[in-house]
Amino acid sequence: MPVELIPGGTEPRDVLRTLRATLDGAGPAISLGGAIERSDAIERGGAADAMPRTAPAGTAAVVTTSGSTGVPKSVVLSRSALIASATATAERIGAGRWLLTLPPTYVAGLQVLVRGLLAGHEPAVLAGSFSPAAFTAVTASMRSSIGGVRVPTFTSLVPAQLADLVAAAAEDVGVRAALRSYDAILVGGQALPGALAARAADAGARVVRTYGSTETSGGCVYDGSPLPGVGVRVVAGEVQLSGPILADGYLGEPARTAAAFVVADGRRWYRTGDAGTFDEGMLRITGRRDNVIVSGGINVSLDRVEAAVRDVDVPGAALHGAVVVPVADDRWGEASVIVVDRAAVAPDRAGAALAAARALVAERIGKPARPARLVVVDVIPTLASGKPDRSALRRHPAVRDEG
Repeated sequence: MPVELIPGGTEPRDVLRTLRATLDGAGPAISLGGAIERSDAIERGGAADAMPRTAPAGTAAVVTTSGSTGVPKSVVLSRSALIASATATAERIGAGRWLLTLPPTYVAGLQVLVRGLLAGHEPAVLAGSFSPAAFTAVTASMRSSIGGVRVPTFTSLVPAQLADLVAAAAEDVGVRAALRSYDAILVGGQALPGALAARAADAGARVVRTYGSTETSGGCVYDGSPLPGVGVRVVAGEVQLSGPILADGYLGEPARTAAAFVVADGRRWYRTGDAGTFDEGMLRITGRRDNVIVSGGINVSLDRVEAAVRDVDVPGAALHGAVVVPVADDRWGEASVIVVDRAAVAPDRAGAALAAARALVAERIGKPARPARLVVVDVIPTLASGKPDRSALRRHPAVRDEG
């Protein structure tokens, strides 16, 4: 079936109108996140493997990932997979009106639109740049009822947005009231630091940690518990997921699809590339299997290091948004560096923050995992999805400078 390109920067309500027709079966599949744009670039380069401009029958959307863990992938999501995901979410947390704060060209934003359409309530949209003031204003406009019964409200955020709201809520009763008004706030896209989760709870926010990816139609495990119909298993330390929420594969890339989606005992599984455990029905992610360095002959998971660093509590230093990246090390082969922005750490507290981080990492993981340095940059670069741009940080002059 034909694929219609939805360019980056398209107004969310325009995406919503196209998506409504697609879900109703009256419109083409839509391309989000630049899949066709990337195909054009390949074609201009004369490559033989340019991606097709058509998708398999039943496709609702082709969503191109941000490439935060490698080369971007154009994920084929069927109408049935998107609906299965939205239906499972409603079964777990309820149905109602949603607020869109994320780009609709990424799966988390796309699913907000799908959930709202299926619930029969057109999503509210936070237009322009995200801010606590804008969030509060749009939230106030969402209060409504049907037949005297209040309509539940929901939204989906990334940790950086939640951190801004929690910080603002400490001083602004309006922001605090807005946070408390949601029946559930889904937070995903990257790990939610424990300290931030605790502060959000203290502010009265009903936060639900989500885990999933574009290949699973978005979050499919909530607070460690799989959504209805979602299967979880761990094979050789790797988390694998199954269920009706799975993507069909990658557009025009059969070899890549075969490597990521495998069949076992008649069931199709997605290999997430994440390490974790699944005990008594609860999933715990311990990090990316490929985000590991070898320091002094010891394997060190940078995801575990980052999780520990983000829990550091030092006056004058806020490390909940810190990013840990690998660097070359003449003595140990590889080491890690903590990167924060200037607003996070007072100049005279950087030393104390690094010492506290090294001590906590040594306690939780072991001395070989201790970060070598703390680097302060003007701003943490991010991808359009809101995730830290780790590749850009690894290339940052201040990170690469061993002095």
